[in-house]
Amino acid sequence: MGDKPKLDIPTTTTLPLHVNMLQNVVGSSNIEQEPHLLHSYKRSFNGFAAKLTEEEAQKMAGMAGVVSVFPSRKQKLHTTRSWNFIGFHENVKRSTVESDIIVGMIDSGVWPESASFSDAGFGPPPKKWKGTCQGSSNFTCNKKIIGARYYHNGRPFVKGDIKSPRDSNGHGTHTASTAAGNLVSKASLFGLGSGRARGGVPSARIAVYKVGWSDGISDDDILAAFDDAIADGVDILSLSLGKAEDDYFRDSISIGAFHALRKGILTSTAAGNDGPGPKTIANFAPWFLSVAATTIDREFVTKVQLGNQKIYEGIVTNTFDLKGKFYPLIYAGDAPNRTAGYDESTSKTCEPGTLDHNLVKGKIVLCDGTTGYGAYFAGAVGVILQSRPVADVLDPLPMPASCLGLDSGNSIYYYITSTRNPTATIFKSTEDIDTLSPYVPSFSSRGPNPVTPNILKPDIAAPGASILAAFPPIAPVSFVQGDDRVASYNFVSGTSMACPHATGVAAYVKSFHPNWSPAAIQSAIITTAKPLSPDLNPEAEFAYGAGQIDPVRAPYPGLVYDATELDYIEFLCAQGYSTKLLQSITGHKSSCSSKTNYGALSDNLNYPSFALSSSNPNCISGVFNRTATNVGSPRSAYKAKVIGATKGLEIKVNPSILSFSSLGQKLSFQVTVKGSIHHKSRVSASLVWDDGTFQVRSPIVVYAIYY
Repeated sequence: MGDKPKLDIPTTTTLPLHVNMLQNVVGSSNIEQEPHLLHSYKRSFNGFAAKLTEEEAQKMAGMAGVVSVFPSRKQKLHTTRSWNFIGFHENVKRSTVESDIIVGMIDSGVWPESASFSDAGFGPPPKKWKGTCQGSSNFTCNKKIIGARYYHNGRPFVKGDIKSPRDSNGHGTHTASTAAGNLVSKASLFGLGSGRARGGVPSARIAVYKVGWSDGISDDDILAAFDDAIADGVDILSLSLGKAEDDYFRDSISIGAFHALRKGILTSTAAGNDGPGPKTIANFAPWFLSVAATTIDREFVTKVQLGNQKIYEGIVTNTFDLKGKFYPLIYAGDAPNRTAGYDESTSKTCEPGTLDHNLVKGKIVLCDGTTGYGAYFAGAVGVILQSRPVADVLDPLPMPASCLGLDSGNSIYYYITSTRNPTATIFKSTEDIDTLSPYVPSFSSRGPNPVTPNILKPDIAAPGASILAAFPPIAPVSFVQGDDRVASYNFVSGTSMACPHATGVAAYVKSFHPNWSPAAIQSAIITTAKPLSPDLNPEAEFAYGAGQIDPVRAPYPGLVYDATELDYIEFLCAQGYSTKLLQSITGHKSSCSSKTNYGALSDNLNYPSFALSSSNPNCISGVFNRTATNVGSPRSAYKAKVIGATKGLEIKVNPSILSFSSLGQKLSFQVTVKGSIHHKSRVSASLVWDDGTFQVRSPIVVYAIYY
C-alpha cells in the first residue's frame, strides 16, 4: 500500500495501471471472463484489492513497485457516567472551534435518527470537509453526521445487512455517540443507568465509514475506508476493531493509520478483547494510540434467590424481571444432549447445542461457562453462571441471568444436589458503587508488544465496562438473534468502548491545538494520564499503559514528545524494512543507510514511554534518547524525578534539568537503565519532568523475555 500517485500521474490513470498489473499476472482473457479487481485505492494512497490465487499473489509480490501482498482477512469488532468518572464534566472549558473538528468512525455504521446525532443548533459543515453522504431512501446525513459511506467489496450481502451506512448491529452507533454524541437527557436501558448520555466532544462533527457486516470486517474494506477518510478531511480517526498481525505492513489498520499520520491525522484504536493473557494486544504500531479498557465506579448487582431463601449477589446487567416467581433449578452437567453426542463434561459449560431441550426447558440452569447461550437456545427460563474472574463484567444476556463467583456457585450446586426439588429466581439488576474502580477487566488485551518489545503497548486505558451509549432500535440488546428487546441506549463493554473515549479526548486536544501533530496529541494523552494500581492489575503497564486517561489535563501537558514521518521511517529501518519498500510506501526520499546503526532506534523513537526487554534479567542495560518540546510556560525549568525504581536497578537521567526559554523549544536528554531485576519478570518505574506547574509523566517498564 504505497504512497499516493504523484501529481504528474493523475489518479484517473491509477485504475488502468492496476488493471494492467493484474493482466500481467492473470492474463487479459481471464480479466475479461471474471472481474478480479475489487477496489482501487487512489485518493490517499496507492494500492488495490483483487481476487488472486496463491500462485498469482506470489507472482504479484515479485513485481517491481509492489510493497506487499497479503490476504484480506476478517477483523473483529472490539465489542453517561463514564465521562464524569474520569473528571470530564459537562461544564469543562470548550474550544470555540470544537464544531470544526471532524471525527471519522470506521465501524459498523450509524443510526442517524438517534437523539445523540441530532443537528439542532449546528451550522453548516466545516469548509475543509470534502466528503460525501452515500445516502439512500433509508439514510440521510445532517449537520452533525456530515458524511457517511459504506464498503462491501467482492462478496454477497448477508440477510439482515442494510445496504447503506445505516447500522443494524449497534456497535458503530454506540462508539460514535461515545466519541462525539450530543447531550441526551434521561437516557437509560429500561431504567438502568438513567442520566444524561453524551460524547467527549458533543459539538464535533461525525463522518461514518461502515465496514462492519454480519459476515465480518474485511481488510480491503478497511483500507478503502482509510483511503476516503484521509481525503475527506477528518481530523481524528477511530477504529474499535482489529486482529493481531506479526508485520506492520501486512496489517490494514497499521497501513491505513500510517498514511493518516502522514496527513496529520491521529488514529485511535482498541487494544482488543482477548485478555488477560500476555501478548494478546491487537493494535500496537507506535504511530497510533492503543487503548485498553477500565471499569467505572458503577456496577450492576443481580441477586439470585434459592428456594431455601438464601440470596447470592452476582453481575450481569439484567433488565428482565421474573417478579419473584421461582422456577425449577438444574445443573447443566445433568442435562447433556446425548442424542447429539454430548456428555456431562461438555454440557456443563452451556455451549449452544450441548443441552437437552427436554431437560432444561422452563428451568433456570446453573452453568460453568461464561455466556449461557446454550441454555437460552434450549428454552431455559434463566441462567446462573459461575467461576467468573474477579475483575470482570458481563453485558446483557438474552434472558434473566446472573454471574457469580466460584464460592457462590459451589453453594448453589450443593443446594441442587442435596434438594429434592430445587428452585430459584433471578431479580432485575440494581445499581451499586464499585469502590475498587478503576481497574482493567479480564477481557482487555494485554501487552507486551509482540512485534517491537521496546515500544510499550497499550498506551493508555479508558472506560470500557458497562458503557451506556446510543443504540439502533432494531438491534437485539444482547446482540443475540431472538432477543426481542430493543432500546435506544444500551450497555456494552469492551475495548471498543474504551477506544472512542480516547478518540473524544484526542479530538478535544485537537480543538485547542489544531496544528499539533498526531504524535504530539498522543504524547499529551499519555503523559497526563493518572497512574493506576498494580495491586488491582498484576500485569501493570501491560494492562493499562501509562494509566487512566485524564481529559482535563490532556490539552495542557507542559512538554510533548513529538515525532515526524521521518522518525517513524527510521524506526521502520530499525525493524528491518528496506529502503525500497519504505520509499514505495511513503514516497519519502530518505533511505536506510548501511552506515547508520539502527539497532537501538526502536528504543530511541521519540516515544512518550520507555520499555526495555532483556533475555537476561540479571544483566539489564539500555539507553533511551528523547527530545522534549516545550508547550507549557515560555520560560520554565523542568527537574527530572525517577519514581519507583526497584533496588538493584539504576535509572539515570542526563541532564536532570531542562531549562526552556521559549515555546516550541526542543531539548534532548538521555535515560540510562542498568542493573538487575533479579527473579522478577517485570519492574515498573516512571520519569516525571516537573516545573512546579506541569508534571510530565512517562512510564518505565523493564521486563524479562524468554524465547
